[in-house]
Amino acid sequence: MPIDLSTDEAPFEQVRSGIVRGVRSGVLISGSRLPTVRALAADLGLAPNTVAKAYRELEQDGVVVTRGRSGTFVAAGDDPAVAAVQTAATEYARAARRAGVEDDEAVRWVRTAFDAAQ
Repeated sequence: MPIDLSTDEAPFEQVRSGIVRGVRSGVLISGSRLPTVRALAADLGLAPNTVAKAYRELEQDGVVVTRGRSGTFVAAGDDPAVAAVQTAATEYARAARRAGVEDDEAVRWVRTAFDAAQ
């Protein structure tokens, strides 16, 4: 998410709107863990307070939830069933990465599971 310091839009608003765009486009799904405030600030070249302000506003809007020391996550959507599937998909992807499984292979397993579920 590039930050353009030459525009009139405040950097915290650019961060906030960038995350909202990610959620709406499906790049960030329910249950996705966002980077820590410090990590995102460092990646974007911003002050941590700028990112913290964006996260606070996103939380007030119900876009994200903060779970204490566990971090900040994309909130569940309106449909609990869809949110549960998105969370399961995120957990599966993380488990596959931790196990060193290639993305294509992990996706093949999901397709096989769908075929078997018919």
